[in-house]
Amino acid sequence: MTDIQTQFNHESQISTEQWQAIINNDASYDGQFFYAVRTTGIFCRPSCRSKEPKPQNVTIFADAQQAITAKYRPCKRCKPTGERLPDSEWVSVMTEYIDHHYTEPLTLHQLAEICHGSPYHLHRTFKKIMHITPVDYIQQHRIHQACQELKETHHSITAIGLNIGIPNTSYFVTLFKKKMGITPAQYRKQHQKIH
Repeated sequence: MTDIQTQFNHESQISTEQWQAIINNDASYDGQFFYAVRTTGIFCRPSCRSKEPKPQNVTIFADAQQAITAKYRPCKRCKPTGERLPDSEWVSVMTEYIDHHYTEPLTLHQLAEICHGSPYHLHRTFKKIMHITPVDYIQQHRIHQACQELKETHHSITAIGLNIGIPNTSYFVTLFKKKMGITPAQYRKQHQKIH
């Protein structure tokens, strides 16, 4: 057995049969087990048509209550508890994901896949709960992080843009100025701590 297979079987507690059921969205396994994805904090039925998780991020539960007790939230798409996840909790899953993955490229479609919903429904629900769009939330989070770096480091504007998930420097400067009213260089000059 390879190291990956050992890690896969040991950490995930998932059999090859269960993994096949998950990647094939096999409804015949619904009710036999539930799977949770550590990176999203969501649990699903084997038949869920959400994005295929990485096997090392999957934990298997015998029933939905075990997953809930382990602090996982039910999937909005496959409704493993038979109940709909409240919108505020679903948005909380999204914001938590964004807060931890803002440096990565994030699109509405990717968020919808990760959070187990449609892009349209995700956008509408997010805006209803947060009063801003998911894209606005991502931008606000990135700009907030940029402000922290501008105040606390001597990294170049380009490096800060890369660190917050905006590799295009001119776009970063334009977005920063739009959100803050001044350029990153002007912000740094006004706010950098004296060392």
